[in-house]
Amino acid sequence: MPVLPVRGETAHMIYPTIDQLTHSKFNRYALVIATAKCARLITDEYVKQREYAEMLIANKETDKTLASMIKKEFRDEKAVKNAITRLANGEFNVILPKEEDFKY
Repeated sequence: MPVLPVRGETAHMIYPTIDQLTHSKFNRYALVIATAKCARLITDEYVKQREYAEMLIANKETDKTLASMIKKEFRDEKAVKNAITRLANGEFNVILPKEEDFKY
């Protein structure tokens, strides 16, 4: 059962908060786009690792389990949560386009 905030308090669903992730340098929309792109990169890496592991198992080149051959961070965490963590740790950076890059 979810815990409801006491009057006057706000509840944060994720940590770090949006304010901590944006550092007032960009808006929430840019953060959402960056998180989605990071999550796609993480998902792609998971797929590569899984395909490689399945190939090794199919060719009977290893006696390890499929799960043990995929990095734990890709296997056990959701891609979006992993992306948020990487953005917070500075492993991924948000790069905003310059004004002159837009064509009107």
